[in-house]
Amino acid sequence: MDEIRVLDKGFVRLVETMGGDRGVVQAARVSYGGGSKGSEQDRKLIEYLLKHQHMTPFEQAVFKFHVSCPIFVMRQWIRHRMSSTNEISARYTEVQDEYYVPSAWRGQDLKNKQGSSAAPSLDHPALTAAYDEQMRSSLAAYRKLLAAGVARELARMVLPVSLYTQFYWTVNARSLMHFLGLRAEAHAQWEIQRYAEALAVSFEEKMPWTYRAFLKHSWKGGNAKLDAQKEKAC
Repeated sequence: MDEIRVLDKGFVRLVETMGGDRGVVQAARVSYGGGSKGSEQDRKLIEYLLKHQHMTPFEQAVFKFHVSCPIFVMRQWIRHRMSSTNEISARYTEVQDEYYVPSAWRGQDLKNKQGSSAAPSLDHPALTAAYDEQMRSSLAAYRKLLAAGVARELARMVLPVSLYTQFYWTVNARSLMHFLGLRAEAHAQWEIQRYAEALAVSFEEKMPWTYRAFLKHSWKGGNAKLDAQKEKAC
């Protein structure tokens, strides 16, 4: 599996794909019994489909990812319901002592109520120490409850949303493009943007024609990496 490390302890692994660019072409031309007309014509067809938002053929290309991310990131992730998700369960397994530690603390954005912004004036080492102390305390309480005989499904209630979780995510190319359009964009939380960028790497590798057309005709901007790629694509 191809793996991309994300944040301090997370990852995105591409498990398998189906269809790809060729699958999109086949789906688009099946209505009149057609197939591939060669690379150049097939690439132009994909660009035409994205430009004019004929999106159903892209549902015939599928990705399966294995993801490790903080729970608070997954809560945003699973709002995208046009996909299939299976997550590790803390009812069946004991959680690992693995939690996200930001490299820098951000302050509340004064214009965007749900956003954040750089805050160099904060005492970052002191904040990290306080945060780390609380995380360790929560995990210690969790272990204590388990040792006392409390069921895993109840002991997990003391755990913080910064803990890492893992899940498999199966998504078609149409829904993946929708995810990237929202979660790679600058208004998304910084942490989930990093995961969206990792997904984009696999998307570009496995479906280069579709990814290029997505950047040219669907990507609205707001992420430095994707914006730079769009400049090259155009």
